Amino acid sequence: MSKPLEGQSILVTGASGGIGAAIVERLAAEGARVAIHYGRDREKARHLLDRIGGRGWIIQADLSRPEGPFELWARAIDAAGRVHALVNNAGIRTEISIDATADDWQAAWQKEFQVNFFAAADLSKEAIRHFKANGGGRIVNMASRAGQRGYAADAMPYGATKAALVNLTKSIARSFGADGVTAVAIAPGWVRTDMAEDFVAKHGKSAAVGDIPIGEMAEPSEVAELVAFVLRPTQASLNGTTLDVNGGSYIR
Repeated sequence: MSKPLEGQSILVTGASGGIGAAIVERLAAEGARVAIHYGRDREKARHLLDRIGGRGWIIQADLSRPEGPFELWARAIDAAGRVHALVNNAGIRTEISIDATADDWQAAWQKEFQVNFFAAADLSKEAIRHFKANGGGRIVNMASRAGQRGYAADAMPYGATKAALVNLTKSIARSFGADGVTAVAIAPGWVRTDMAEDFVAKHGKSAAVGDIPIGEMAEPSEVAELVAFVLRPTQASLNGTTLDVNGGSYIR
């Protein structure tokens, strides 16, 4: 059986963690060569590359620095030559109270927007230019249910960054579809990652899944399967879509 992503080179940011690693493994299983971005944990990225049979590259970049996204893109092009798709998966979630000092409040918002949104916007800029010059390409932005319905009082920066990602996706879709550049956002609710498990350990499982009709978090593999499907050459008409993966906890 042919592999739908055979011959494609795909850059995945935040690739060594839960959802990112699952995406890398799924893309590789469907034939892609994957540029595995990591920030600090080279060993984890190396093990992931081994798990996919060495069919890709590991690339370090610090997305919390303004220069980081541009360095990452340049290194990905140096490694792969041609990149066919970008998956903006890297993200952080900061808890900050409205009772925090002004300096702490602003620092939290600025860091979260840098990693979750500005880095994705900068990478998208470079990707669009590359795609336009090389016959097209795909962008997948990992948004969140939080960007659709709002978020908790102590994590408002996270929800705001994810809402911005959804809007960025729509703008790219409308502006560059005619150039063969398509964009899709994926908006998970709770996914069983280390971040989710830390929340459960602190607040209890019911706090996470109490409003999810199916009563369970999504698995990283579910999200990864959807990313791979979106990147198939046959799915161009998904351009501009936001796909919800939240067990029915937010229905539009």
